[in-house]
Amino acid sequence: MMKKIVLSLFIITLFTACTESDDTGSGSTSDGFNRQAMLTNWADNIIIPAFEDLSADLGTLTVAKDDFVATPNQTTLDAVRSSWLEAYKTWQYVEMFTVGKAEEINYTFQMNIYPTNVTDIQSNINSGSYDLANVNNNDAVGFPAVDYMLFGIADGDAEILNAYNTVSNFEANKTYVSDLVDQMQSLTTTVLSDWTANYRDVFVNSTANTATSATNKLTNDFIFYYEKGLRANKFGIPAGVFSTVSFNDKVEAFYNKEASKTLALEALKAVQDFFNGQAYNSTASGESFNSYLQYLSTVNGSEDLGALINTQLNTAESKIQLLDNNFSQQIDTDNNKMLEAYNELQKAVVLIKVDMIQSMNISVDFVDADGD
Repeated sequence: MMKKIVLSLFIITLFTACTESDDTGSGSTSDGFNRQAMLTNWADNIIIPAFEDLSADLGTLTVAKDDFVATPNQTTLDAVRSSWLEAYKTWQYVEMFTVGKAEEINYTFQMNIYPTNVTDIQSNINSGSYDLANVNNNDAVGFPAVDYMLFGIADGDAEILNAYNTVSNFEANKTYVSDLVDQMQSLTTTVLSDWTANYRDVFVNSTANTATSATNKLTNDFIFYYEKGLRANKFGIPAGVFSTVSFNDKVEAFYNKEASKTLALEALKAVQDFFNGQAYNSTASGESFNSYLQYLSTVNGSEDLGALINTQLNTAESKIQLLDNNFSQQIDTDNNKMLEAYNELQKAVVLIKVDMIQSMNISVDFVDADGD
């Protein structure tokens, strides 16, 4: 009887040791892939450099904004618009990284909720009293709000300049656009500083295979961004995939009128580069989802899923290339092309969200509202 009790206790202890793990790296994956090498490549060669570039771009935007606010004319308006677009393009490379401080402060929700709420923006401007960090202002801040302030606050450049020079509330308009840019820079500094001072080491050492470990959390963020931020927000929602009508005013960079396609292509490149472990602004590459899948393919003798995903992403990119630079215009003239691009993006969802994470033994941690 005593032998049976001892044996039972041993089995329970062994089972607990094999199944319990934490998010600091004490747990291990069963497939033998070096997750820490992948996490290190992600942090040091992709995530931190991208945030550094965004911070620099927002610094340039801040200077251009200050020049514009001091002297609103066509030259300073063109300069601040150009800086806004460069920063917006860089933003596409960091939006998927909602871990650490970015998750804590709801960074993404304060940077790129669109369509922006013009009623809330004008209410803030008219009152002169507002808390841009308040959740109720998430759709009145960030890149989309600056898009409105620089391109949509009036019809035509002459009238836009009047909004900052001659109309009754021009000083309030100046203050609001200035506050918007300053907040974006401040938020980004907070996120970047946390990565470099603290979170980077926590992240790369979180090698366990648990719901809260770095690989699992960022994998879910990656999938969520691809499915929602890229596929649905940039294409599906404005094209009317989830409704009975299309919405040409729900495209990204609606007021700019020329940047929707540019931003979408940057976003898809960001996704594919990250999938392949491509270093940010460099030809170097390291461990990644793709190398993980190649490793599993070798071990299990399975199909090269990474190659299938890259092929599908390339196909989607070719469809996006056919679209008008202005997605709002594209929806009005030939929405079928928007739907075709969406459909090709959709085909990769199953490959990534089902096949990839099953092979890596990771569970989806968010609720799918519109299906695969």
